[in-house]
Amino acid sequence: MELITRAFGPMAPIPAEFAFGVIDAATHVKLSGNRNPDFDWRDLPSGTQSLALICHDPDVPSKGDDVNKEGRTVPASLPRVDFFHWVLIDLAADAKPIAAGEFSEGVTPRGKPGPHAPRGARQGINDYTSWFASDKDMAGQYFGYDGPCPPWNDAIAHRYVFTLYALDVARLDVHGAFTGNEARAAMAGRILAQARITGRYTLNPAVRL
Repeated sequence: MELITRAFGPMAPIPAEFAFGVIDAATHVKLSGNRNPDFDWRDLPSGTQSLALICHDPDVPSKGDDVNKEGRTVPASLPRVDFFHWVLIDLAADAKPIAAGEFSEGVTPRGKPGPHAPRGARQGINDYTSWFASDKDMAGQYFGYDGPCPPWNDAIAHRYVFTLYALDVARLDVHGAFTGNEARAAMAGRILAQARITGRYTLNPAVRL
């Protein structure tokens, strides 16, 4: 089983059009195109009844003390945690490839609606839901895809791992505003095969990709 995209190569930089934020010389960061990348797949295993696609960033700072603070840097040594950017489930096993921008085009303040998604699929909330919880202008439930926007003062580039799962059930047993971790738990014992591709992104001009 293989996951394919034309948007970026393995461990290569993710183009800014697929990110939530892009570098700005005056303000450090500004909103970007926030389009979902394109994806295709091949060699699904026999018995596949649905597909799930999850994107997560495993390099998010475990503490926010230095995040986006002038005169400070998020150290490379800081322990890191997962941040979910896309939780797409119940995609039909015979679905056509996902087109760039099909599920997300631009930033939607307070989040895109869900969990119902195109093609009869469902999308969970991503972790911008908790990130913006205390922001009066942006707080809301962020369903579907919202792309990279790592701290502009992070000492490391972040990885964005897109994983496609071939499942032996047509519909996962999750409901409402489900999370990435809830989707992962529901997939336990249901995964026939999986494939992934990882890209990298930074908003820190001092960090090389």
